[in-house]
Amino acid sequence: MAYLTLKDINKIYPNGYHAVHNFNLEIEKGEFIVFVGPSGCGKSTTLRMIAGLEDISNGEFLINGTRANEMGPREREVAMVFQSYALYPQMTVFDNIAFGLTLQGVDEDVIEEKVKNTARILGLTDYLDRLPRALSGGQRQRVAIGRAIIRKVGVFLMDEPLSNLDAKQRVTMRSEIAQIHRETGATTIYVTHDQTEAMTLADRIVVMKDGYVQQIGTPYELYYKPVNVFVAGFIGEPPMNFVKGVVKGGKIAFGPNQLDVTKKLGAKAAQYEGKEIVFGFRPEAIVLGEQEDSYVMEAQVELTEMLGDNTNIYITAGEEKAILKVDPHDTPEIDAAIKFSVPVKEVYLFDGETENVIE
Repeated sequence: MAYLTLKDINKIYPNGYHAVHNFNLEIEKGEFIVFVGPSGCGKSTTLRMIAGLEDISNGEFLINGTRANEMGPREREVAMVFQSYALYPQMTVFDNIAFGLTLQGVDEDVIEEKVKNTARILGLTDYLDRLPRALSGGQRQRVAIGRAIIRKVGVFLMDEPLSNLDAKQRVTMRSEIAQIHRETGATTIYVTHDQTEAMTLADRIVVMKDGYVQQIGTPYELYYKPVNVFVAGFIGEPPMNFVKGVVKGGKIAFGPNQLDVTKKLGAKAAQYEGKEIVFGFRPEAIVLGEQEDSYVMEAQVELTEMLGDNTNIYITAGEEKAILKVDPHDTPEIDAAIKFSVPVKEVYLFDGETENVIE
């Protein structure tokens, strides 16, 4: 039996707005689950329903097989870390971390031992006497996490905890959250709009759009086996390139290039004759020049971005545009005409009407 089960969960507000549609998920004890998607997709609303901060309109939420819809947040034994640090400014780091235990009337010696152990895990031992205003953003977020994990609850819920940090702090905190999860072994549900956070932290990712679950899977599955155009375009940086076209004679046009979809679909391509399909390929899947068992295309370089370990090349082919990722030593000149190849096995084809992947 799964530790947490969400069965056909819906959230409908009094004004009729349907924020979450038929959300289904089973979470095992100790898993790190990430909800990801653009703003307004329903991921934070779902997290708040799990926390007991939002009522569930329809469906059933189970903890260890027991219905929890009517339980309050305390009964559910969850701890939540919010986007804002929500620290008490007049309290020291020690008192902020200890606050929940103090309210419960835990013995002072026990509190001191638990706070020191938590501070050691989070690298806050030298800051216990400081006030929040004397800490960096990353240190404040660690205090907020410490206040959650000291309670030894069954589930940690994190709602975009790194969004207020700068890029360097986010990288550092990502690794620290992963380490905390390894040390505590707690079941964690984490909400973010940042697909890099999702890919680096999650055991499994739930991709959402407009209140609907698009796909649930491991980072590997979402990257290499996306089920539709949205997931394929959301996971990966830079995003997947898409070329839309109507199949004519088994081919679609990418500027001057004729892409023979029978290479990928074989006889199944006949089913799409006269219909629109979407041809997708990742920027990093390409090889400059011509290569066997590939789609070879011609394009013009519009712009280049040197990023150190790679260069992004922005290209045009007729009216179509795409991004290629190449070795910086192979960067072509702006306005240069280039040929590049995409191995057939690296191409994704999607139904133009449903936007679902064509198997």
